[in-house]
Amino acid sequence: MRLTPLRIAMWSGPRNISTALMRAWENRADCVVWDEPLYGYYLQETGVQHPGAAEVIAAQGTDLEAIIARCSGDIPRGRQIFYQKHMTLHLLPEIERSWLSALVNCFLIREPEAVIASYAAVRSDATLDDIGFIQQAELFEQVRAMSGEVPMVIDSREFLLDPESMLQAICAKLDIGFVPEMLSWPKGPRDSDGVWAKYWYDSVCNSTGFAPYHKKDYTLSNKDREIALRARPHYENLYQYRLQP
Repeated sequence: MRLTPLRIAMWSGPRNISTALMRAWENRADCVVWDEPLYGYYLQETGVQHPGAAEVIAAQGTDLEAIIARCSGDIPRGRQIFYQKHMTLHLLPEIERSWLSALVNCFLIREPEAVIASYAAVRSDATLDDIGFIQQAELFEQVRAMSGEVPMVIDSREFLLDPESMLQAICAKLDIGFVPEMLSWPKGPRDSDGVWAKYWYDSVCNSTGFAPYHKKDYTLSNKDREIALRARPHYENLYQYRLQP
């Protein structure tokens, strides 16, 4: 039985299809979205130097109580579904977790080699913490313990092989109707995009739907290959629970 109202928290690492998936949900007439609610707080607390960090902090704010209240509170604009795109690394260890019980927590995963190769194109000094695999695995176990159920896991490669069937399966799992409008969206930026879109969202802003999956061979540095090896067990642990239509 789903929560009513329905607040979906999609927990991903960077350089996944998370923004495209947010586009799909925003194209539903019954849904409103929020792009990375905790990003400003994360940057302020960690001091990590991301592109446009000061602008992100100013735009997203750092009032943790207010952010959590909005995530778990009334759905904006009278909609029935509140889709929140979250990065697992933004949920810092000191943030307590009880508010997550007001959300349906789902996990979007991608092979670590692909994540690191894509991340390096924007920020070349990635660490294991930057790509969120450890945090994602830990949060998955916390949510499973809190809910008593295995959370939904979506693998981006398998999703892109058949977006329509996957979206239908996701909606069925959430006990809501699938609408075909989720498969395409208008080209260009959206008002809901974070101010960091100009650094990270070029591909999705030029898209009108999910790009077909194409297998790639990734050339990684020795350092990045080591990060991928350390991340892979966490990816594989969640992959075994992936949603299959």
